[in-house]
Amino acid sequence: MSYVESNLVPGEAVIYQTRLHWIVMLGHILLGCLLLGLPGVLLLYYALSRTGIESGRLHIMEGGGVALLVCGVVAILLGMVRRNATEMAVTNRRVVIKTGLASRKTIEMLLNKVESIEVSETAFGRMLGYGTIVVIGTGGTPEPFHKVAHPLEFRSQVQQQIEKLH
Repeated sequence: MSYVESNLVPGEAVIYQTRLHWIVMLGHILLGCLLLGLPGVLLLYYALSRTGIESGRLHIMEGGGVALLVCGVVAILLGMVRRNATEMAVTNRRVVIKTGLASRKTIEMLLNKVESIEVSETAFGRMLGYGTIVVIGTGGTPEPFHKVAHPLEFRSQVQQQIEKLH
């Protein structure tokens, strides 16, 4: 169960949910593939295909190959955890944004306290469907959230829920 769903008040329903775009994992995926593909697999292949290598060097090569494979998998898993540790939702009463896993930061703003939601998208972000959302509450400071998937839809859902309040 997600953070948002576990913290709903009675009578509150989730209208729209989004999270970070897959682009936040791109660096992790590239690093993971670099470690998995080139040195890790090649080192293991070389160590296992050669017959005249002394056993000490063979164990070092095998251990190095396995270590690179493990590091590659860990890099990709860290990217997945980073992406899934952020939740953004619009309910019929409030906007809820939670970031972090071990240390957590949450913003829960009643819909009638939302002053504006700014959306910034780069050209590349527009093509791939991500951008930055800045939530501004009445009397509050702006809270930017970068690389959010479908930021215009998130803003639209907030605006629709605010209109339903009036």
